[in-house]
Amino acid sequence: MAVKERVEAVLNVGLRIPSIMLLEVLYRWDVSSFFQKIQRSSLNNNPLFQYKYLALYLHYVGYILSLVLLTLPRQHLVQLYLYVLTALLLFAGHQISRDYVRSELESGYEGPLYLEPLSINRFTTALICQLVVCTLCSCVMQTKRIWLFSAHLLPLVARLCLVPLETIVFVNRFAMIFTGLEVIYFLASNLLVPFNLAKTAYRELAQVVEVYGLLALGMSLWNQLVLPVLFMCFWLVLFALQIYTYFSTRDQPTSRERLLFLFLTSIAECCCTPYSLLGLVFTVSFVALGVLTLCKFYLQGYRAFMNDNTMHRGMTEGITLLILAVQTGLIELQVIHRAFLLSIILFIVVASILQSMLEIADPIVLALGASRDKSLWKHFRAVSLCLFLLVFPAYMSYMICQFFHMDFWLLIIISSSILTSLQVLGTLLIYVLFMVEEFRKAPVENMDDVIYWVNGTYRLLEFLVALCVVAYGVSETVFGEWTVMGSTIVLIHSYYNVWLRAQLGWQSFLLRRDAVNKIKSLPTASHQQLQQHNDICSICYQDMTSAVITPCSHLFHASCLKKWLYVQETCPLCHSQLKVSSQPSSSTEDTPPQEMPLQPAGVLDPPQHPTPGSTLQDPKQNDAIQAPASELTDELQENSDCKEMVPGDYGFPSCSFSG
Repeated sequence: MAVKERVEAVLNVGLRIPSIMLLEVLYRWDVSSFFQKIQRSSLNNNPLFQYKYLALYLHYVGYILSLVLLTLPRQHLVQLYLYVLTALLLFAGHQISRDYVRSELESGYEGPLYLEPLSINRFTTALICQLVVCTLCSCVMQTKRIWLFSAHLLPLVARLCLVPLETIVFVNRFAMIFTGLEVIYFLASNLLVPFNLAKTAYRELAQVVEVYGLLALGMSLWNQLVLPVLFMCFWLVLFALQIYTYFSTRDQPTSRERLLFLFLTSIAECCCTPYSLLGLVFTVSFVALGVLTLCKFYLQGYRAFMNDNTMHRGMTEGITLLILAVQTGLIELQVIHRAFLLSIILFIVVASILQSMLEIADPIVLALGASRDKSLWKHFRAVSLCLFLLVFPAYMSYMICQFFHMDFWLLIIISSSILTSLQVLGTLLIYVLFMVEEFRKAPVENMDDVIYWVNGTYRLLEFLVALCVVAYGVSETVFGEWTVMGSTIVLIHSYYNVWLRAQLGWQSFLLRRDAVNKIKSLPTASHQQLQQHNDICSICYQDMTSAVITPCSHLFHASCLKKWLYVQETCPLCHSQLKVSSQPSSSTEDTPPQEMPLQPAGVLDPPQHPTPGSTLQDPKQNDAIQAPASELTDELQENSDCKEMVPGDYGFPSCSFSG
């Protein structure tokens, strides 16, 4: 069943490609311009000019037939192609008969066939070919009435009966007329089939629109016609024909520069209509998807397909190509200008693919550095891909600067590659810091600060690159030629790449500053308190040689809690608000241990007691609150593992746990 489904999917796409090819040819053939050239080239009235309106009508009919072929169901489309194949086989049979009659006329021999070896060889060859044609027609049409497809055998039968050669010519013409009448009869008997088919299709479409809506109809047609794959296959066929046409007309070898120019001009020739442009868009999308899939497979192997990221589907690159092509009027340009413009657009698309590859590789590379993975092959793959993403964008920028003069638009294009290289450089530096910490086999002091400054440095470089691009664009706008499009691009670039970057960097700085101030405000645990706590850090699950104490009496590494405070201002264990003063407090080493009650990691704080005058929903809890403090103290000591009761932070008794 899987093989059958695949064959049906291939047929569903392959049988619709000729309809799009026909749309491409009809769009390229401008009927009005064609007849205007005929009228200007001929001094007298050309007879072809009289059929101008007939050609226009046939042009529109061709559009309608192409759309019908494109949207026909697969079963009817297969049946239609079988009819066309049968017609081609019948035409081939009559061509064989005509060639045989012509060869017999040239020989001039009218005697028995067995007396002339050449005549019997020609007869045997023609007879075998005609029998094969009849058999194929019968198999294609799925009928046992083979005599319906054997009219082209009449000249051979006449020659076998020693009919004169002049009469055989007449028999051959009669056979052709008879086959033509058969075809006309078949078409006339099935004349209402297209109308009935269109009527049935209209009813089904109306029902779908009424029940599910127009959007559901569009999605259904999109899935049934497989338009992305269909347009991609159409464009690849068009591109292959263009390449074949070029190499079939040239004999001398081609240099590397000539091959690059040939590649660009062939692509330019294959995107001169809306249909071929859509084919190029979908082809670029699938190529981008394939490159990103290979990137994930290179980094993670088969594990990459288990948790596939739906963000990287290649559609961003295809949509980018379509927007740039429509905005620049690509299909309206000449071939040479279109090739040069396509080189810039494809550069932008490749830069977008490299950025998507970096988005895939960045978390994997950093995870390898932080997870202390010992696999050298994994590290080699990650580092090699990062080095490629570091060098290749710079090389692309260098190559495009060799062909084009530097201006604002080219600077915007190159800046994207420069930003990609800067991001890769920052990722590699952080990876190296992780690996240095791994080889030392001991945590590096203030590693978080070092990583923060590395991130901040290359973020600052990105901001400076974007700022230089905006400054150059402003100078071009003020002192050069002012255009609405250029000013709009400068404003958009200023907002997204300068203002938003600056705002994001400032917010990150404020969050880090607040987190550092809060960590400095927390008391530091003494050696006796760490021994009394005797547990690991609940954030990183590592032993604690130093720690800070939160107001809710939980202990954490200072660096771990600082990272946590970047995200939220609550305790990681009990989720109480960490409201601390902005002034750093002194160390708790001079504080007596009994004045700083601690709670072991993983144990939640006791429920906070309500303020005087407040009530709880449970009457028993209200009675417990109204009980004397001494009774509460006795009850806590009896129902818990408390060794002794010490004063709490808020005036309530608190347990001091052992160990």
